[in-house]
Amino acid sequence: MNAPRALDGKTMIVTGGNTGIGAAITLAAVRAGARVVLDYVVHPDLAAQIEQQAESGGAEAVTTVEADVSKITDLQRLVDTAVERYGRLDVLVNNAGIETRQSLLETTEEDYDKLMAINVKGPYFGSQLAAKQFLAQGGGGVVVNISSVHEDWPMAGNNAYCVSKGGMRMLTRNAAVELGPQGVRFVNVAPGAVDTPINKQTTSDAAKKKALEDSIPLRRIATPEEIADVVVFAASDAARYITGSTIFADGAIMQSGPGL
Repeated sequence: MNAPRALDGKTMIVTGGNTGIGAAITLAAVRAGARVVLDYVVHPDLAAQIEQQAESGGAEAVTTVEADVSKITDLQRLVDTAVERYGRLDVLVNNAGIETRQSLLETTEEDYDKLMAINVKGPYFGSQLAAKQFLAQGGGGVVVNISSVHEDWPMAGNNAYCVSKGGMRMLTRNAAVELGPQGVRFVNVAPGAVDTPINKQTTSDAAKKKALEDSIPLRRIATPEEIADVVVFAASDAARYITGSTIFADGAIMQSGPGL
C-alpha cells in the first residue's frame, strides 16, 4: 500500500499558476496528491501545458480558470470552481504578483493602483472568500501567501512592490489571529532571488547574475521548484502549528548585506 502524500485529498487554488513559481507550485501540489484550480490571466497556452503535464498519469488533477485576482467577482469564481469541480476548498495560494521597479519619486498613480490591486487587494479578498468557504464547509483551511524577502528588507528603486509585500506580511499576521480559533492558518512564504520570468532582466545578464549569486551565501539563485516544496510543506499537516509566520527561503541573502 502506498504511503499517503502530503496533500492527499486536498483541493488548492493557485493564483498565477501557469508560470514561474506558480507553475512549480501547481505541479508540486499535484505530485503531493492535491487537486488544483490554476488561475491565469495571460498565456492560456502555458496553463494548458501545465494541465496536460499534471494529468499525464490520467488523473483530472488540474482545472484552469482565466481570472483576474484584482476583481472580487473573479476571485469568487475561483472558489466556486474549486467547490463545484472537487467538492471543497482546503488551500489558497496567493501567488499572483507584479513588480514595477520604480522608486518613490518615479511611481505613477496608475502603476501604483495596478500593483496594489494585484499584490494586496487580490490576496486580501481572496483570503476573505477562501476563509468563508473554509468556515462554511468546516474542518479549517490554509492560506499560503507568496510574499518576498522585501516584506521586511528594503529594495531601493522598487518602492511600491516592497510596500505591497509589507502589507501581505501584516495581512498574514492579522488574519491568523482573527481566524486561528476557527482552525484557519495563514502562512507567508518569502523567497529571495528565484530564477523566474519576473527576474529575467537580472538572470539574462551574466554580470548581474554573477553579482547577485555572489551576494547569496549559498552562492546560487533558487529554482521555482525549491520554493514550491516549501509551499507544499506550509500547506500540509506537517506545518499544522505554523500560522501568522513567514518562512523565508532566501539562501540567507537577507543576512549578507545591503538590499537587492
